[in-house]
Amino acid sequence: MQQINKNAVLALLSLTSLVFLLFQLYYYKFYLSQKNGAVFSKVRGSQSGQDSTRWHVVRKFLGLLSSHNIPVYLIDPLILGLVDKDFEQIRSSPDSPSPECRYFCAPRDFTTFALLDKTWKHEMGLFRTAEKMGFQWLKIINKDPRLDGMDDLSGIEIPLHYIFKLASHAIHLVVFYERSGNYLWHGPLRLKQHMDRKFVPFRKLHFGRYPGAYEKPELLLVSIDDLKVQIPKNPSSFLEEMSHSRFLECRYREARAFFQLYPDDASLDAVEFRKKAKSLLHLAALTLNNLGVKFWLSSGTCLGWYRQCNVIPHSKDVDLGVFIRDYKADIIPAFQKAGLPLKHKFGKVEDSLELSFQGEDDVKLDIFFFYEEDDHIWNGGTQAKSGKKFKYLFPKFTLCWTEFVELKVHVPCETLQYVEANYGPDWKVPVKTWDWKSSPSNVQYNGVWPVDEWDDVIQIY
Repeated sequence: MQQINKNAVLALLSLTSLVFLLFQLYYYKFYLSQKNGAVFSKVRGSQSGQDSTRWHVVRKFLGLLSSHNIPVYLIDPLILGLVDKDFEQIRSSPDSPSPECRYFCAPRDFTTFALLDKTWKHEMGLFRTAEKMGFQWLKIINKDPRLDGMDDLSGIEIPLHYIFKLASHAIHLVVFYERSGNYLWHGPLRLKQHMDRKFVPFRKLHFGRYPGAYEKPELLLVSIDDLKVQIPKNPSSFLEEMSHSRFLECRYREARAFFQLYPDDASLDAVEFRKKAKSLLHLAALTLNNLGVKFWLSSGTCLGWYRQCNVIPHSKDVDLGVFIRDYKADIIPAFQKAGLPLKHKFGKVEDSLELSFQGEDDVKLDIFFFYEEDDHIWNGGTQAKSGKKFKYLFPKFTLCWTEFVELKVHVPCETLQYVEANYGPDWKVPVKTWDWKSSPSNVQYNGVWPVDEWDDVIQIY
């Protein structure tokens, strides 16, 4: 038998492989990729097919939701940042055609939208339609914190996030819920054990690393890259709010354990004090918020929130902290106008300032001003009869939102370190006898006010 030329065989095999590869590419391009939404024509002005894909995925997603009458609004920080630079032009020309794709074609893995839970309840129909359009989807659920309380830890789960994926782009739909403090809340994105952690690059998501709290936004319908979409009426304010939105939930489980060891005071006096303290805190929050002064729960009020999710009834006051950089001269007249007369003013803006206002009956509001040093933060105290000064040192901290007595309010994010600095390692044990000059773990003697300054730094009314 004549020997077969090896080179001829290799050439034939290579040609066969090339034909098969070309067939696979043709099959993918004209059947599979179209079925799964991966092939899109370019949108005007885009620079690549990948840019165009992002725009088309967003367009299909908005069409999907519109067909089910589901209102959403854009909260994608990258796109809102770009929109904010051209906001006046976009707002003044809501229907003008876009000559190029400038926003939705921007490089990114996700486009993020928000959904208000109460505006949508029928998800299965949406998912069926989404699958027919080529979308893959993932639903993330977790516990509903609104149902937790001292009497019940419900464990009922609610949808918190949805991910819709088409071609090489994904839509992150964040579900917002209204809470009793008249604000919006979204939960964390925590994957269950059985979920596909490679479904999308989750670490790149802008929302879900932790829960967030937001004011209810006013929305504006605009045209962006020829797509009608709702956005926050003030994009820059929303982006600023987003950067400080982290939310801490009250620790009901730990609070219940605390009350098993130390039964709650349910006396008439305790109930009345908590009612008055709640009213005073709401009034103080309204007054400071109207002035644009950022504040947080401090001292015993912060301890009550962290330890027992409530006001400590034997504390007899409400304590707030304010950074001295946020001090405004309008604070005293604003509280007086709100019906809270000044009880005392100690210190001065440059050093150890604290204000106390008289609330209903014997309940008072104390505002402590905090000063930042290189490695710590401190607030001051003054003994009126002697002019002695005291300093209370805290590790540096940031601020998070929480809900306390039906109010959205700030607390130190590093709450445990903050509480331990003030009350020591035994902060879990109630102490009814407290000397502000010696009991705190972080108190230091800080000298004496010069006698010639007493009229200014020790004012009692």
